[in-house]
Amino acid sequence: MAGRSHQRWMPLLRILPKSLLSHGAGRLANLTLPRWLRAPAYRAFGRSVGVAWSEVRDPLADYPSLQAFFTRALPPGVRPVDPAPEAVVAPCDGAWGQAGRVEEGKLLQVKGRDYRLAELIGDEAWARNFEGGHYATFYLAPRNYHRFHAPCAGSVTRTRHVPGALWPVNDLGLHGVDRLFARNERICASVKLPGQPGEVPALALVAVGATMVGKIRLTFDDAETHRRGASLSVRDYPSPGIALQRGEEWGRFEFGSTLVMIAAADALAIDARPMGTALRLGERIGGLVAPAGQDAP
Repeated sequence: MAGRSHQRWMPLLRILPKSLLSHGAGRLANLTLPRWLRAPAYRAFGRSVGVAWSEVRDPLADYPSLQAFFTRALPPGVRPVDPAPEAVVAPCDGAWGQAGRVEEGKLLQVKGRDYRLAELIGDEAWARNFEGGHYATFYLAPRNYHRFHAPCAGSVTRTRHVPGALWPVNDLGLHGVDRLFARNERICASVKLPGQPGEVPALALVAVGATMVGKIRLTFDDAETHRRGASLSVRDYPSPGIALQRGEEWGRFEFGSTLVMIAAADALAIDARPMGTALRLGERIGGLVAPAGQDAP
């Protein structure tokens, strides 16, 4: 039944001007609203998607636009970061998608559909270093907190902005679009972990765009997605890179989308959970792998 439903809607989805719709939605969301309209507008939006009002830090009238409300910060203390030194924590709020091991250079999109890691991160040589390592996919819904954070301490040595399509990352897109994450616009961060051997980063964090996602923005760089006429852009940061502490914010989605985290086998392990399991920023989802003969930090 689900398969027939996807087949029915895919022809319409293919002809929709997804980039134009996303651009228009972004412009509308960034319009400055008069103060008297803000609270009722945000309450209506929040009720429609299920916003947790106890986690809205500021008075509604202080958010100048729907986008500002959507990408709001959390009140202090509502997302404690697991304190264990070896802990790897959830980088965002949302839900678990596919997770597992990188096998033959491939990751699973949904059952029956896989895609190549090298295509996702844009680097064949680097992709080979992840063989046998762990990956996890996380989905953010409109009700979720939309900033994303570092799962462990590390240094960003490179970011790669890959322009692409803006297919939806909902059930329709996952089941109906081959290589979805490797086709959509995305920003990939290369992260070197403290004390890891060698110079090849052991962690990749990929923020994937989607239909109606206005932009992906980084906290430490002015790189952003969904710019007209954008082309592949690679930025290298001087050694030792951009330092991030575990739980530190490094970017945000303007409307919901997807994060994919990939780690080398000798770097960290991920305790995968069933698809759809709720995810909260800062909770433990795995642990660092100690070098042979050493204890985990």
